[in-house]
Amino acid sequence: MKKLLNTLYITTQGTYLHRDGDTVTAKKDDEILLRVPIHTLEGIVCFGRVSVSPPAMGLCAEHGVLISYFSEHGEFWARVQGPVRGNVLLRRQQYRIADDAERSGAIAQGVVMAKAANCRTTLLRAAREREGGLPDVEAAADRLGRALDMLLRQQLPVDRVRGVEGECARHYFSVFDSLILQQKEAFVFRGRSRRPPLDAVNALLSFVYTLLVHDVTSALESVGLDPYVGFLHVDRPGRASLALDLIEEFRPVLADRLVLSLINRQQVAGDGFTKAESGAVMMEAATRRVVLEAWQKRKQDEVRHPFLDEAAPLGLFPYLQALLLARHVRGDLDAYPALVWK
Repeated sequence: MKKLLNTLYITTQGTYLHRDGDTVTAKKDDEILLRVPIHTLEGIVCFGRVSVSPPAMGLCAEHGVLISYFSEHGEFWARVQGPVRGNVLLRRQQYRIADDAERSGAIAQGVVMAKAANCRTTLLRAAREREGGLPDVEAAADRLGRALDMLLRQQLPVDRVRGVEGECARHYFSVFDSLILQQKEAFVFRGRSRRPPLDAVNALLSFVYTLLVHDVTSALESVGLDPYVGFLHVDRPGRASLALDLIEEFRPVLADRLVLSLINRQQVAGDGFTKAESGAVMMEAATRRVVLEAWQKRKQDEVRHPFLDEAAPLGLFPYLQALLLARHVRGDLDAYPALVWK
């Protein structure tokens, strides 16, 4: 099985990355902060004023290490990658499926079924852990269960699948605030707000989703698929639609649970966020480091993959799902086995 490699997150402002043999070296002013062998990396994520030398970019391109640039507050700016080495025949088949409403709709429906099931699992688990239960959460889980039953009974047109996905998201996020059990004054969730996030909970969710998109995009490219041509999300210039498709399977259990854990275990606090005049809420540097450390630690956890029936670090699951999708696109699997968490 593929080895789980590291993602290097650079948050120190003014850091300069350069090449030293087969090593990426980070320094600020004249102080060397760290050295990382290139063969241990799968990605580098730079936040804010971080610069990378052309030779370091060339080394990363040679080894397939994706470099992503974000603002200091997590807004995506740009991505640098080397030549695309994916199988052109695989990508051509991917484009054919994307243009076939029935085949692309079947993949999209599988993704939405997994999302509905995983959202329901997250809600039911939260209700079980609370003494006396959470009636509103259990009611939302029931609504998700009905949507899941409908998706399992019949193949729907892709536009209807997208509508069901939106309904599932509304049911899920309508009770998300009930899952926040600690620091209720500082972390209030009144609904999903994205650009910009208008509260601390949305700031956390958006940031972790951004990290997840980076990992899934890298996984799709590593197996030869085009991350910009999806089946559930429509094509839009500059949008990694296929990566957005796959993260729907991961959001509830991998991303949302992490955010809830950080809040409920009081690993982050309300004073770790600032509010701009525009109303946007942003994480301070110390909070961002806590989130990144928790994200990296979470990716190390070993879980048994439900379809492959093998234990693997969670950080490898985006690659495993991308690999399974590639096998389906090639015709080796009759259907794409979307990830349903136990």
